[in-house]
Amino acid sequence: MDRQPILEGERLFLRPLAREDWDALFAVASDKRIWEQHPMHDRWQEPVFREFFDDALAKSGALAIIDKASGKIVGSSRYQDHKPDQGGSVEIGWTFLAPALWGSGANAELKRLMLTHALESVERVNFRVGETNLRSRKAMEKIGGRLTDETQIVQLPDGPAVHVIYAITRASFAKGPLS
Repeated sequence: MDRQPILEGERLFLRPLAREDWDALFAVASDKRIWEQHPMHDRWQEPVFREFFDDALAKSGALAIIDKASGKIVGSSRYQDHKPDQGGSVEIGWTFLAPALWGSGANAELKRLMLTHALESVERVNFRVGETNLRSRKAMEKIGGRLTDETQIVQLPDGPAVHVIYAITRASFAKGPLS
């Protein structure tokens, strides 16, 4: 599976994240509202976001999200944890969008593009969401994510954080609200 494709929708253009995207992406990420429900609620701070950004580049699955109308970077997302065995799975996550796009349908378009691409190669896409991140959990339900009984506990600087796992399969995507 190509984890750094170029994808284009009606309003969004996705391309591999590059080191040169730092200034534009940090300008978006420095808005505290993005991270207020996220387990890493301090990611708006430059040193914390720098670690996130460097990790995204190192793992080679990150995409810059560009608003086609303005040509500006408006967020980022990633494909990660690709497992090709038994039908295959990949995780889509680490997604954030500029608050100006919240409620606009941009997240649905972004996820539709990423899911369409991923489900050509894998049977299942997973989404790991902070248990208390209600904004992201509602967004997952809105796009047809099914809450599984799987959880992960991640050790963060402030202590352990519980993440719940949502899934969208090739079959459910074909029938779901994003089709």
